[in-house]
Parts: sequence; structure tokens; C-alpha cells
Amino acid sequence: MQIEGEIVGIIFRNESNGYTVAKLLHNKTETVVVGNFFQISVGENVRLVGEFITNKKYGEQFSFTKFESIHPTTTKSIRKYLESGLIKGVGPVTAGFIVDKFGKDSLEIIEFKPEQLAEIKGISLKKAYKINKCFSDLKEVQNTVMFLNEYDISVNMALKIYKKFKEKTIKTLQENPYCLVEIVEGIGFSKADNIAIKLGVAHDSEFRIRAGILHCLHQAAEKNGHTYLPLENLLKNLSELLNLNALQYSQAFENVIQILCLEKLVFRFFKEYKNIIMLAKYYYCEKFIGEKISLLSISTKNQTLNIDKDIKHFEKINKISFHSEQINAIRTAVNSGVSVITGGPGTGKTTIIKCIISILEAQGKKVALLAPTGRASKRMSESSGKEASTIHRALGLEFESNRFGFNDENPLPYNAIIVDEFSMVDVPLAYNLLKAITRDCKFVIVGDKDQLPSVGAGNVLDDIIKSGVVNVVQLTQIFRQDENSLIIFNAHKINEGEMPKFDNRSKDFFFESIEEPIAIKNNIISLITERIPSYLNIPPLQIQALAPLKSGVCGTENLNRELQNKINPPSKSKSEIISGMIVFRQGDKIMQTSNNYNLEWNKVLKNNRNESGTGVFNGDIGYIKKIFPSTGEIIINFDDGKICKYPKSEISQLSLAYAITIHKSQGSEFDVIVIPSIAGPSIILNRNLIYTAVTRAKKMVVLVGEKRHLKRMISNKFLLRRFTMLKNFLIESNKKLCELFE
Repeated sequence: MQIEGEIVGIIFRNESNGYTVAKLLHNKTETVVVGNFFQISVGENVRLVGEFITNKKYGEQFSFTKFESIHPTTTKSIRKYLESGLIKGVGPVTAGFIVDKFGKDSLEIIEFKPEQLAEIKGISLKKAYKINKCFSDLKEVQNTVMFLNEYDISVNMALKIYKKFKEKTIKTLQENPYCLVEIVEGIGFSKADNIAIKLGVAHDSEFRIRAGILHCLHQAAEKNGHTYLPLENLLKNLSELLNLNALQYSQAFENVIQILCLEKLVFRFFKEYKNIIMLAKYYYCEKFIGEKISLLSISTKNQTLNIDKDIKHFEKINKISFHSEQINAIRTAVNSGVSVITGGPGTGKTTIIKCIISILEAQGKKVALLAPTGRASKRMSESSGKEASTIHRALGLEFESNRFGFNDENPLPYNAIIVDEFSMVDVPLAYNLLKAITRDCKFVIVGDKDQLPSVGAGNVLDDIIKSGVVNVVQLTQIFRQDENSLIIFNAHKINEGEMPKFDNRSKDFFFESIEEPIAIKNNIISLITERIPSYLNIPPLQIQALAPLKSGVCGTENLNRELQNKINPPSKSKSEIISGMIVFRQGDKIMQTSNNYNLEWNKVLKNNRNESGTGVFNGDIGYIKKIFPSTGEIIINFDDGKICKYPKSEISQLSLAYAITIHKSQGSEFDVIVIPSIAGPSIILNRNLIYTAVTRAKKMVVLVGEKRHLKRMISNKFLLRRFTMLKNFLIESNKKLCELFE
């Protein structure tokens, strides 16, 4: 519904996102209105579109989604409007003088006859024109925001668009709304297409085809990890997206691809006898990674330092004896510019890393330990006894510019860098890290090649291994294994395509055989909230449900709702806020679901010093400490000690984390995990997935469901192929460098 009236009071306003709680004089009664205004002041008249809602704490409110500013018409409301401070150079005193002289015509004089303002004492002609400019600019921005508001563009996004195009915003979008897809981050094809349809842009417009091509390539990267698409795949996806016949519009599609190639927004190659199309971003990233790794590898090609005494010294101090396989990994890492150490759980990767650090530091080298996530870096610190950092933090993410402080012009100050959990590193992150590494720096890559690939685009670890360009050591011997423990043993059995061993004497690996999905779900809830806590004497929050799928009875969405109601039920003492379909409650376990480089955090260190910075990342887990229902803000304590305040506009990046997908568990370890063994699509439920899940557990694994579904997953070796060029670029760069050095 639509209401209009005068703003007579502002209860709360968040300037960062425009969220406002205000009082509106509507039909001679005051109504509380909530929503996002670009700018608002007491005395301003507005028209709002929304609905009346009842807030549990604050009663009836009008929640609006669209607004329109209406200039005040009475001398009283005009005075209030001018006194608000919206127009620079006009304060309460000047506002009084203007209204006293011009009355109801005050705003018209300011906009169309500013020179008349100079008739007022204290206002020079120069100041009069400044007031006019400020008023006109304000009106222009308001008109733009209202124009975009009609197309369901939020105030925040509207301002972002306005900053790009300024006074040309409306004209530009009327001509080509699809330019938003390329220029403004956060505007996808569907949003631009929606605007274009309303503006009457032709269905087969060149602008639409261009935006569609870029959208398909971006989606292929974001959803499936591809850094390029074969032309036939691209045209198929494009035809479906635009609802245009691929044969009928083949020439139109080809013409636009040629234009994009000329503009170097995409690159075209022939690979394996196929025509492929690659976004420029991934072309430059993968090509650079290939060149830099080849350069680092060849720089120490003939280095053969004898470190046997160092290894024996480490063995003596730590009272251990390395296997020949482990000694080979240590020698390879110390004598190579770039090396890869890969192996499953219990193969001694952590001990090898500690020995490598010891030898390199004895050589006087400054060593950095890095990992892709906060949880993985924390685990690396604990296991190595040395401080580790996330890659983002080490690269010095800068809040204002959203860029890394360390790069090719300002390289990292290390002689050796060891990165754990490298299977999680995507192409953009690998690119930025390698850009900041000097030519004489050793680069040691550690990871499990059999785990799931990175969430982001690329297949970096696998491509590096398969290229044959760098020295790779595959660890196969299992060392870390308790006699009565089956976690590591069964992880390796799964990876070899065999069913895990279920032994009644086991203390840490169980299977509960149940058929019906609802019964499986109920059993999982019981295990997490009652049975395991009682058995291990631990709180339910230390137990993590890992599900293969989001939807369904045993999917993360349903499990989260059920577990939330059991573990953290509603209470008068707990504040709540709704975001989309999720109810967030004080005390909830949550997860960050995307990288947010700008969110500020604070951390209290052991010595009571405060540390601050920016950036929370995909997969970070924490707990809701406090909710402010009136502003929509949430304070979260993350597991790595970061404390963040989330504005309402950022809450959509969070999800409940009582249950998370196996994909989201990468790089993390949990004391106890519970996994539903259910039916599902073979493209998702494969050996790679269940292997990754089992290797997340430190103390206990419980599988619930049917063994036939587990067997099907273990037998299913299918892994969706990622289209990447890194392996080719590595081989090509290495060949060129070898020829050059020969």
C-alpha cells in the first residue's frame, strides 16, 4: 500500500546503509516507518510504498520498500526542511531569513532564481549559487535513487551506481541498462535484464547478448569453478539464458564475441581441438601463475644441499624417526624453488612442515606459514608451534582500496613461504600470493589432492601437480593412528574405493543403519543434542553436522532449523532478527558464506592488546553475541577471536552453522562430525565428497542412514571436470624458460 506525509522525527538512522526508523505525520496521526532512505530530514514530505507490520518489541510499523521525496509546501515544513542541514550553507538562521523573505516560493527561488538569494543580508552572489548547486545536486541524486528504486534497486546499490555515472546515470541506463553488469559490482544479469524489459530494450539487442556472454562466463566460474568455457557450452548456456535460438542467432553471438575479443574482455583459444572462450580476468591470472611458478622452479633447478645432518638432528630432538618417504619430502622442499607435498590424513605432513621450518630457519631464512582460512591457519599454528596467518591477512588487505598491500611492487619480506590446505586456494588468491613473492623465495605447497577443489574458480593444486613442472612428493605411509581409532584408517579405505570398517570395538567411527529420511533426521538431532554430549561429556555446539546437500529432509537448511530449536530455542531474553527465510537468534552458531573484504573486526590478544583489521571470509564460523533489533545490526564472535559488527545490509552473507555442507567444511576440523548417508544426485554424491567429510573429524565420525547409499558414493569416482588453462600455461612457460636457460 501507499502512504504519504511529513517526517516529524527521526528515531534512528544508520548513515552507512540508509536504514532509518522515523515518525511520519500521516492523516493527522504519527506512524513509525522503517526502511532505507538515501537522505532524510525532519520536515521532508515523502510518499512510501510498503505494508504495515507488527514488531514484537516496538508494535505496529510501516515497513516500506520504495520511497519518493515530495518537496514541502507549507512555510512551516519548508523552514524545517531547510533547517535540516541537507543543503550545505543553509543553517537554521539562514533558513529563517530565506523563508521570511520568500515564503512558500523559497524552494523555487533556490532552484530557479538563486541570484535573488543575494538580496538577503549575509548571502553573497557566490554563496547563492553554491546553495543552488547543492540543492540541484541533491535533487539529482534523489531523482536517480527514486528512478532506480522503481526497478527494485536498493538505496545502497543506487548510490553505488550514481557514483559511477553521476548526472548521466538515468540517461546511460535508459540507453543500455546492461552496462551495469560490467561496471557495477553486485548487479547481475537478471537485475539488469529486469530493468531493460521495463525500459523496452529489444530482446535480441547487442547490449543484451554482450551482457549474457559475460554473465555465462562469470556464472561458470562462480558456480562450477571453470576459468573458461568451450564455445559450444557457452552458446548453449547463452541460448538458454536469453531464450534465443542458438542457430538463428549464431552470427549475432559470433559478432559480439569478436567485439569482446577486440576489447580484450575475453580471450579465444584452441585447446584439445576445441574453440574456447576465457574471461580476461582468469586469462591474466592463470597465465601469470604459470609463468611465476615456472620461474621459481627453474631458479633452483640444480640445487642439492645435503641436509641429512639437519634431519637427524631434528629426529633426535623430537625423538622420532622419519620414513624414507618423509625424508624425500623434506629434501625436496629445501632444495626446490617450488615443491608440492601431498597426502591424506596421518601421513605426517605436519611433522614434515616442522622439520622444514627448522632447517630453513637454521639457514637464516625468514619463513611464513600461511593457510586459506582462519580456522586452517589457527590449526597450523597449534600443530607447528609457530605463528601462522591467513593468506589474505599476510598480503595486507587494505580496507579503503579493497586491494592487497603486498604485491609485485611491495613484495612479502620472506625467504620461504609454506602454504597448507592448498587444495582450497582458487585462481585469484594464488595469483595475488604469487605476485607478492620474490624470485628467490622458496614456495612449499602442502595439501591433499584427493579433497574437494576450491570453492572459487580454478583447480590450482591439481593443475600444478599434473603439469609435471614442479617437484611433487606423494605421501602414502600412515603414521598418526591410534590402535583403536578408525578415522584415519577408514579415510584411506574410502579414498581407495573401499567401504570403511565398522567395528564394535571402535571408539571413534560408527554407522547407525536407518532407512527413512525423517527417521535419519530425527536420529541426527538426537545424536547431536543428547546422546553424543552425554557419551563424551561435551556441549552440542562442539558437534558438527556435515550434510552433502542443502535441501531435503536431511539437508543443511532443515537440519539447521531443527537443531536451532533444540540447542538455542526462542526465549524472551534472546533477541532475534529475520533475514530472508532465516531467523537469527542471540547465541546461534553461524557461518560467513562469502568473502567480505571490507567488514571491520577487532580482536583482544593474550596480552590484552587490541588488534583491528578488515575482512571476514567464506567458511569462518562464530556465534551471535548480540542483536540490535531496532537497527538490524548483529555482533558476532568468530572462532579465531575476531569480533565483528554486521550492519543489516551484510546479514544476508550469514547462515546458521549447526549443520553445514561438506563443501563449506573444507580447511576446517571438528571434534565430532555427524553425516547423513542419503540418496542424491551422483554429480554431487561422490567419493571425493565423503572422503573430504570424514577427514574433517578429529575425535569421532558418526554416519546415519543406509549403507547402500554410502557404498554408492564411495564407488562413484565421478568428479565434475573443471575447465582451466593453468596446466597448459605451466607447461608452456616452463618450456620457454628451459629453452632460454639452455
